[in-house]
Amino acid sequence: MKKVKKYLLGAALVVAGGVYYFTGGGGAHEAEVAEPQPIEVQATLQGLEIPARVSGGRVVRHGAYVTSYNTDTLIPDWVAYELTAEEAEGRRERDGIEFRMDPDLRGCTQAMREDYSGSGWTKGHLMPAADAAFSSSAMAETFYFTNICPQNEVLNAGDWQYLEKRVRSWAKRYGSVWVVTGPIVGENRYGTIGERDVVVPDSFYKALLVRRNDGSYSSIAFVMDNDEGRYYLKDCSMSVNDLEALTGLDFFPSLDDKIEDKVEGSVRLSDWGIK
Repeated sequence: MKKVKKYLLGAALVVAGGVYYFTGGGGAHEAEVAEPQPIEVQATLQGLEIPARVSGGRVVRHGAYVTSYNTDTLIPDWVAYELTAEEAEGRRERDGIEFRMDPDLRGCTQAMREDYSGSGWTKGHLMPAADAAFSSSAMAETFYFTNICPQNEVLNAGDWQYLEKRVRSWAKRYGSVWVVTGPIVGENRYGTIGERDVVVPDSFYKALLVRRNDGSYSSIAFVMDNDEGRYYLKDCSMSVNDLEALTGLDFFPSLDDKIEDKVEGSVRLSDWGIK
C-alpha cells in the first residue's frame, strides 16, 4: 500500500484544481560533470515527481501514479510516480489483466484495444506493470489507456524494458526514485493507428531523481527512439535540463530553485552505476 504522504498528493491536486484538469537518442556523456556539493534539503518530498502543469492535459491521480492524458493525441503527455524500495520488491503477476479505458475519464475520448489491434504496435506501459507489483489494484490501473502508448515491440521487450528494470534497482539502492516518463511525438513520423487516430510517438523519455545518503539529489534522463535500434544507457542519457529543452516540460519543479538548477544541469553516471 502506498505511503500516507503519497495520498496527501491527491489532496494537493484537489486543492490545486481537482483530480481532473479540463483545460481542454540523446548524446553520450563521455566525461562526468563535477559533483555538486551536498545541499541541505529544502524542498518538500511530497509530489516531487509531478511536472509543472501545462494546459491541455487532463490530470488523473491513481493509486500508484499520476497521468496527464492528452485527448488530442490519445496518449499521455507524462506519467509520474515515486517508486520505493519496498514497492520495487513486489512480486504479483500480471496474468489475466486486460487493457481498458480509464474509468476516471468517462465521457472523454480515449484509445481503445481496437485501435491497437493489427496495428503492428504494442501497448507500451509508461509506468510498467512490474513497478506496481506490490498491489493487485495498482497493477490493474497500469493497464488503463491513460498509461499506454503505441510502442515498437523490439524496444518494448528490449532496451526499454532493461531501463525499467534498472529503475527498480535504483529504487532499491537509494530507498526510492522519482520517475517521470512519457512520449515525444516529435515529427510524428509513424502517424496514427486505429479509428480514433492514436498518435504513435517518435521516441520515449524518462526523467529520474534520487536522494543520496548525504542528503543531496542526483538526476538523470534518458531518451530512446521508438524503433528497433540498440540503446545503451550511457549513449542515450542526458541531463534533465537537456530533456526539458527537448520536451518543453518542467520536471521536478517542487525542488528549491537553487537545488533544481544544480541537480538538473549535471549528470553523474557513477550515481547510476553507468560506465
